[in-house]
Amino acid sequence: MGNTLMTDEAAGPRAMEAFRALADDLEGITFLDAGTLSFTLAETIAAHDAIIVFDAARLQAAPGTVQVLEGQAMDDFVRSGKLTVHEVGITDLLDMARITGELPTQRALVAIEPAEIGWGLELSPAVAAAMPVAAQAARAVAERFLAVQGERT
Repeated sequence: MGNTLMTDEAAGPRAMEAFRALADDLEGITFLDAGTLSFTLAETIAAHDAIIVFDAARLQAAPGTVQVLEGQAMDDFVRSGKLTVHEVGITDLLDMARITGELPTQRALVAIEPAEIGWGLELSPAVAAAMPVAAQAARAVAERFLAVQGERT
């Protein structure tokens, strides 16, 4: 999630790109640049057993800090309003999936603390340096999620 025209607000899409390069050997992963979100993504979320979301988030930490929140911890964090503001938030989309009984059982947020949010095409140095960290964190989560799904089949 994120707006690539607004400096560190682009952390989500840029982290997903880094993750895609790092996870090209993993099977069964769909990559989606959700941009600034919309209700049209509800069906996509519901169609998957697991999701990993990348986004700039206020963690009250140093710029470039990466934190992974899973399951209920993710739900609690996104409900706290600490994420950057999107027209439709991930909370709305998760609630829609929850109401319809289609909430992915495996959920993770890879959150990156921004240094600056403003007009611009480049990430701040601290956030740019965090992209490999975010990608590696997501790979570890994806491997665990895929292992659990393999156990279920």
